[in-house]
Amino acid sequence: MSGIRHRLTPRTLRGRLALVALTTAALLMLVLTVAFNAVARHHLQQQADDELRTRAAAVATTVDTGGATVRVLETPHDDVLDTNVWIYADRHLLEKPPAAGRLTRIAGALVDRGGRRCVTTEFHGPLRLCSQPVPTPKSTSTSKNSSRATVVTALSLAPYRSSADTLLLGSLALDAVMLVCTYALTRLAVGRALRPVRTMTDQATQWSAVASEERFGSRHHPAELTALGTSLDAMLDRIRTLLRHERRLTGELSHELRTPLSRIIAELDWWHTRPRTADQTRTTHRIIADAADSMRAICDTLLDDARGGTLTAPGTAEVVPTLKRLTESLVAPLHLTVTADGPPLVAGIPPALLERIVSPLLTNACRYAKSQVEVRAHRTPDGVRVQVTDDGPGVPPLFAGWLFEPGRRADPGDGHDGAGLGLALARRLARSAGGDVTHDPGHRTGARFDISLPPG
Repeated sequence: MSGIRHRLTPRTLRGRLALVALTTAALLMLVLTVAFNAVARHHLQQQADDELRTRAAAVATTVDTGGATVRVLETPHDDVLDTNVWIYADRHLLEKPPAAGRLTRIAGALVDRGGRRCVTTEFHGPLRLCSQPVPTPKSTSTSKNSSRATVVTALSLAPYRSSADTLLLGSLALDAVMLVCTYALTRLAVGRALRPVRTMTDQATQWSAVASEERFGSRHHPAELTALGTSLDAMLDRIRTLLRHERRLTGELSHELRTPLSRIIAELDWWHTRPRTADQTRTTHRIIADAADSMRAICDTLLDDARGGTLTAPGTAEVVPTLKRLTESLVAPLHLTVTADGPPLVAGIPPALLERIVSPLLTNACRYAKSQVEVRAHRTPDGVRVQVTDDGPGVPPLFAGWLFEPGRRADPGDGHDGAGLGLALARRLARSAGGDVTHDPGHRTGARFDISLPPG
C-alpha cells in the first residue's frame, strides 16, 4: 500500500503543493455542494407546499360550511379546481379525483390526523399531498349542527425534483471546473514562486564549479529566499575553501615533488647515455631509492596536514644530521655550509617534517645566491632556531609584505621557475608544528630567514 502511495505521490514540490491545494478545494467544494443542494431541495419543497396550500385555499372558497351540512358549490372551471383534490366533511369524503384509490387512502389518513399536514409518496412518480382545514364562519361556529371540512390537494414533485437534479449537475460541473482551475492555477503560481529557487540553484551550481566570488546575500529576495540564499552562500564559501585547499595541496605537492623527481630523471638519463659499472649502477639505484623515499615522505607529510592530522606527532629530529642530509641532496655550484652552536640540537618534530620546512628555504637560497649559502642552527630559550642565509640580491622592501603569500613572486620574469609556493608552505608547516618562519629585514647582504622549532 505504501509503495502504491509512493508511486502516486508527485515527485516535484510543485506537484505536491498542487495536489494538496486540489484535495483541500475538493473537500471544501464537497461540503458546500452538499449544503447548497440540501438547501435548494428544501426550498423547492417549500415552494411545492406553498403551491398546494394556495390551491387548497382556492378550493376552500367553493366549500360552504355555514349550513347544517357541508356543501360544495358549483363554480366555473370546476375541472381545474377538482384536479387532485379531495374534500371531506368531518371524515366523510365528499369529492375525490377519479382513479385515485391508494391516494384517497393517504388523503384520508391525513384528514384523520387533523390539522395542516403534508406527506410525500410515490405514485407514478414523486407526489406531495397536503391537508388544509376549511375555516368555519364565526356566525355558525357555535351551532351544534356546524360541520368541519378539510381539503386535501396533491401535486407532482417531478418538476421540482428535475430542477433539484439540474442544480446538482450544474454544481458538480462547476466544482469540476473550479477544481481544474485550482490545480492549474496552483501549479502556475507555485511554479512562478519557485522560479527564483531554480535560478538560485542553477547559479549556485555554476558559481561552485568556478569558485566565483558572487553571493546571494547582496540581492533583494523575500524573507524565505533570503534564508535560502544565506544557506547557499555558506555552502559556496565551504566549497570555495575546499577548492582553495585542493589547489593549494596540488600546487604544494607538485612543488615539493619536483626536486626528487628531477633527481630520478637525471640519474636515469645519465644511466642510459653512458655505460656504467656495477658500483655506479648500485649508486644510481641508491640515489633513485632515496629520491623515491623522499617523495613518499613529502606525500605523507602534506597529506597528513591536508587531512587535519597532527603534525606534532610523537617524534624528534636531530637537527644537524637532518640539515646535512638535506644539503647533500641539492645539486648547486655554491659553497654550502651547515654549522651548529653548542651541544647536539634536537627539535620536537619528525625528521620528514623538518626537511619539508627547511627544504623550500634552502632551495630558494641556492636559487638566488651568488656564491654562498650558510645554514646555521643554535639553541634558544624556547627551542631551536635555524637560519638560512644567502648572498643574493635579497628581498625587495616593497615585496616584504607579500613574501609569504601563496603564488606571489617578487619578479616573475627573473628566469627562475619557482611558483611562489615554497615560503608559504614552509611557514604553514612550521606554525602547525608550533614554530614559525620569518624574514629578517635587518640583514643587508642577501636574504636571511629564521626558522623557530619546538624543543625536542
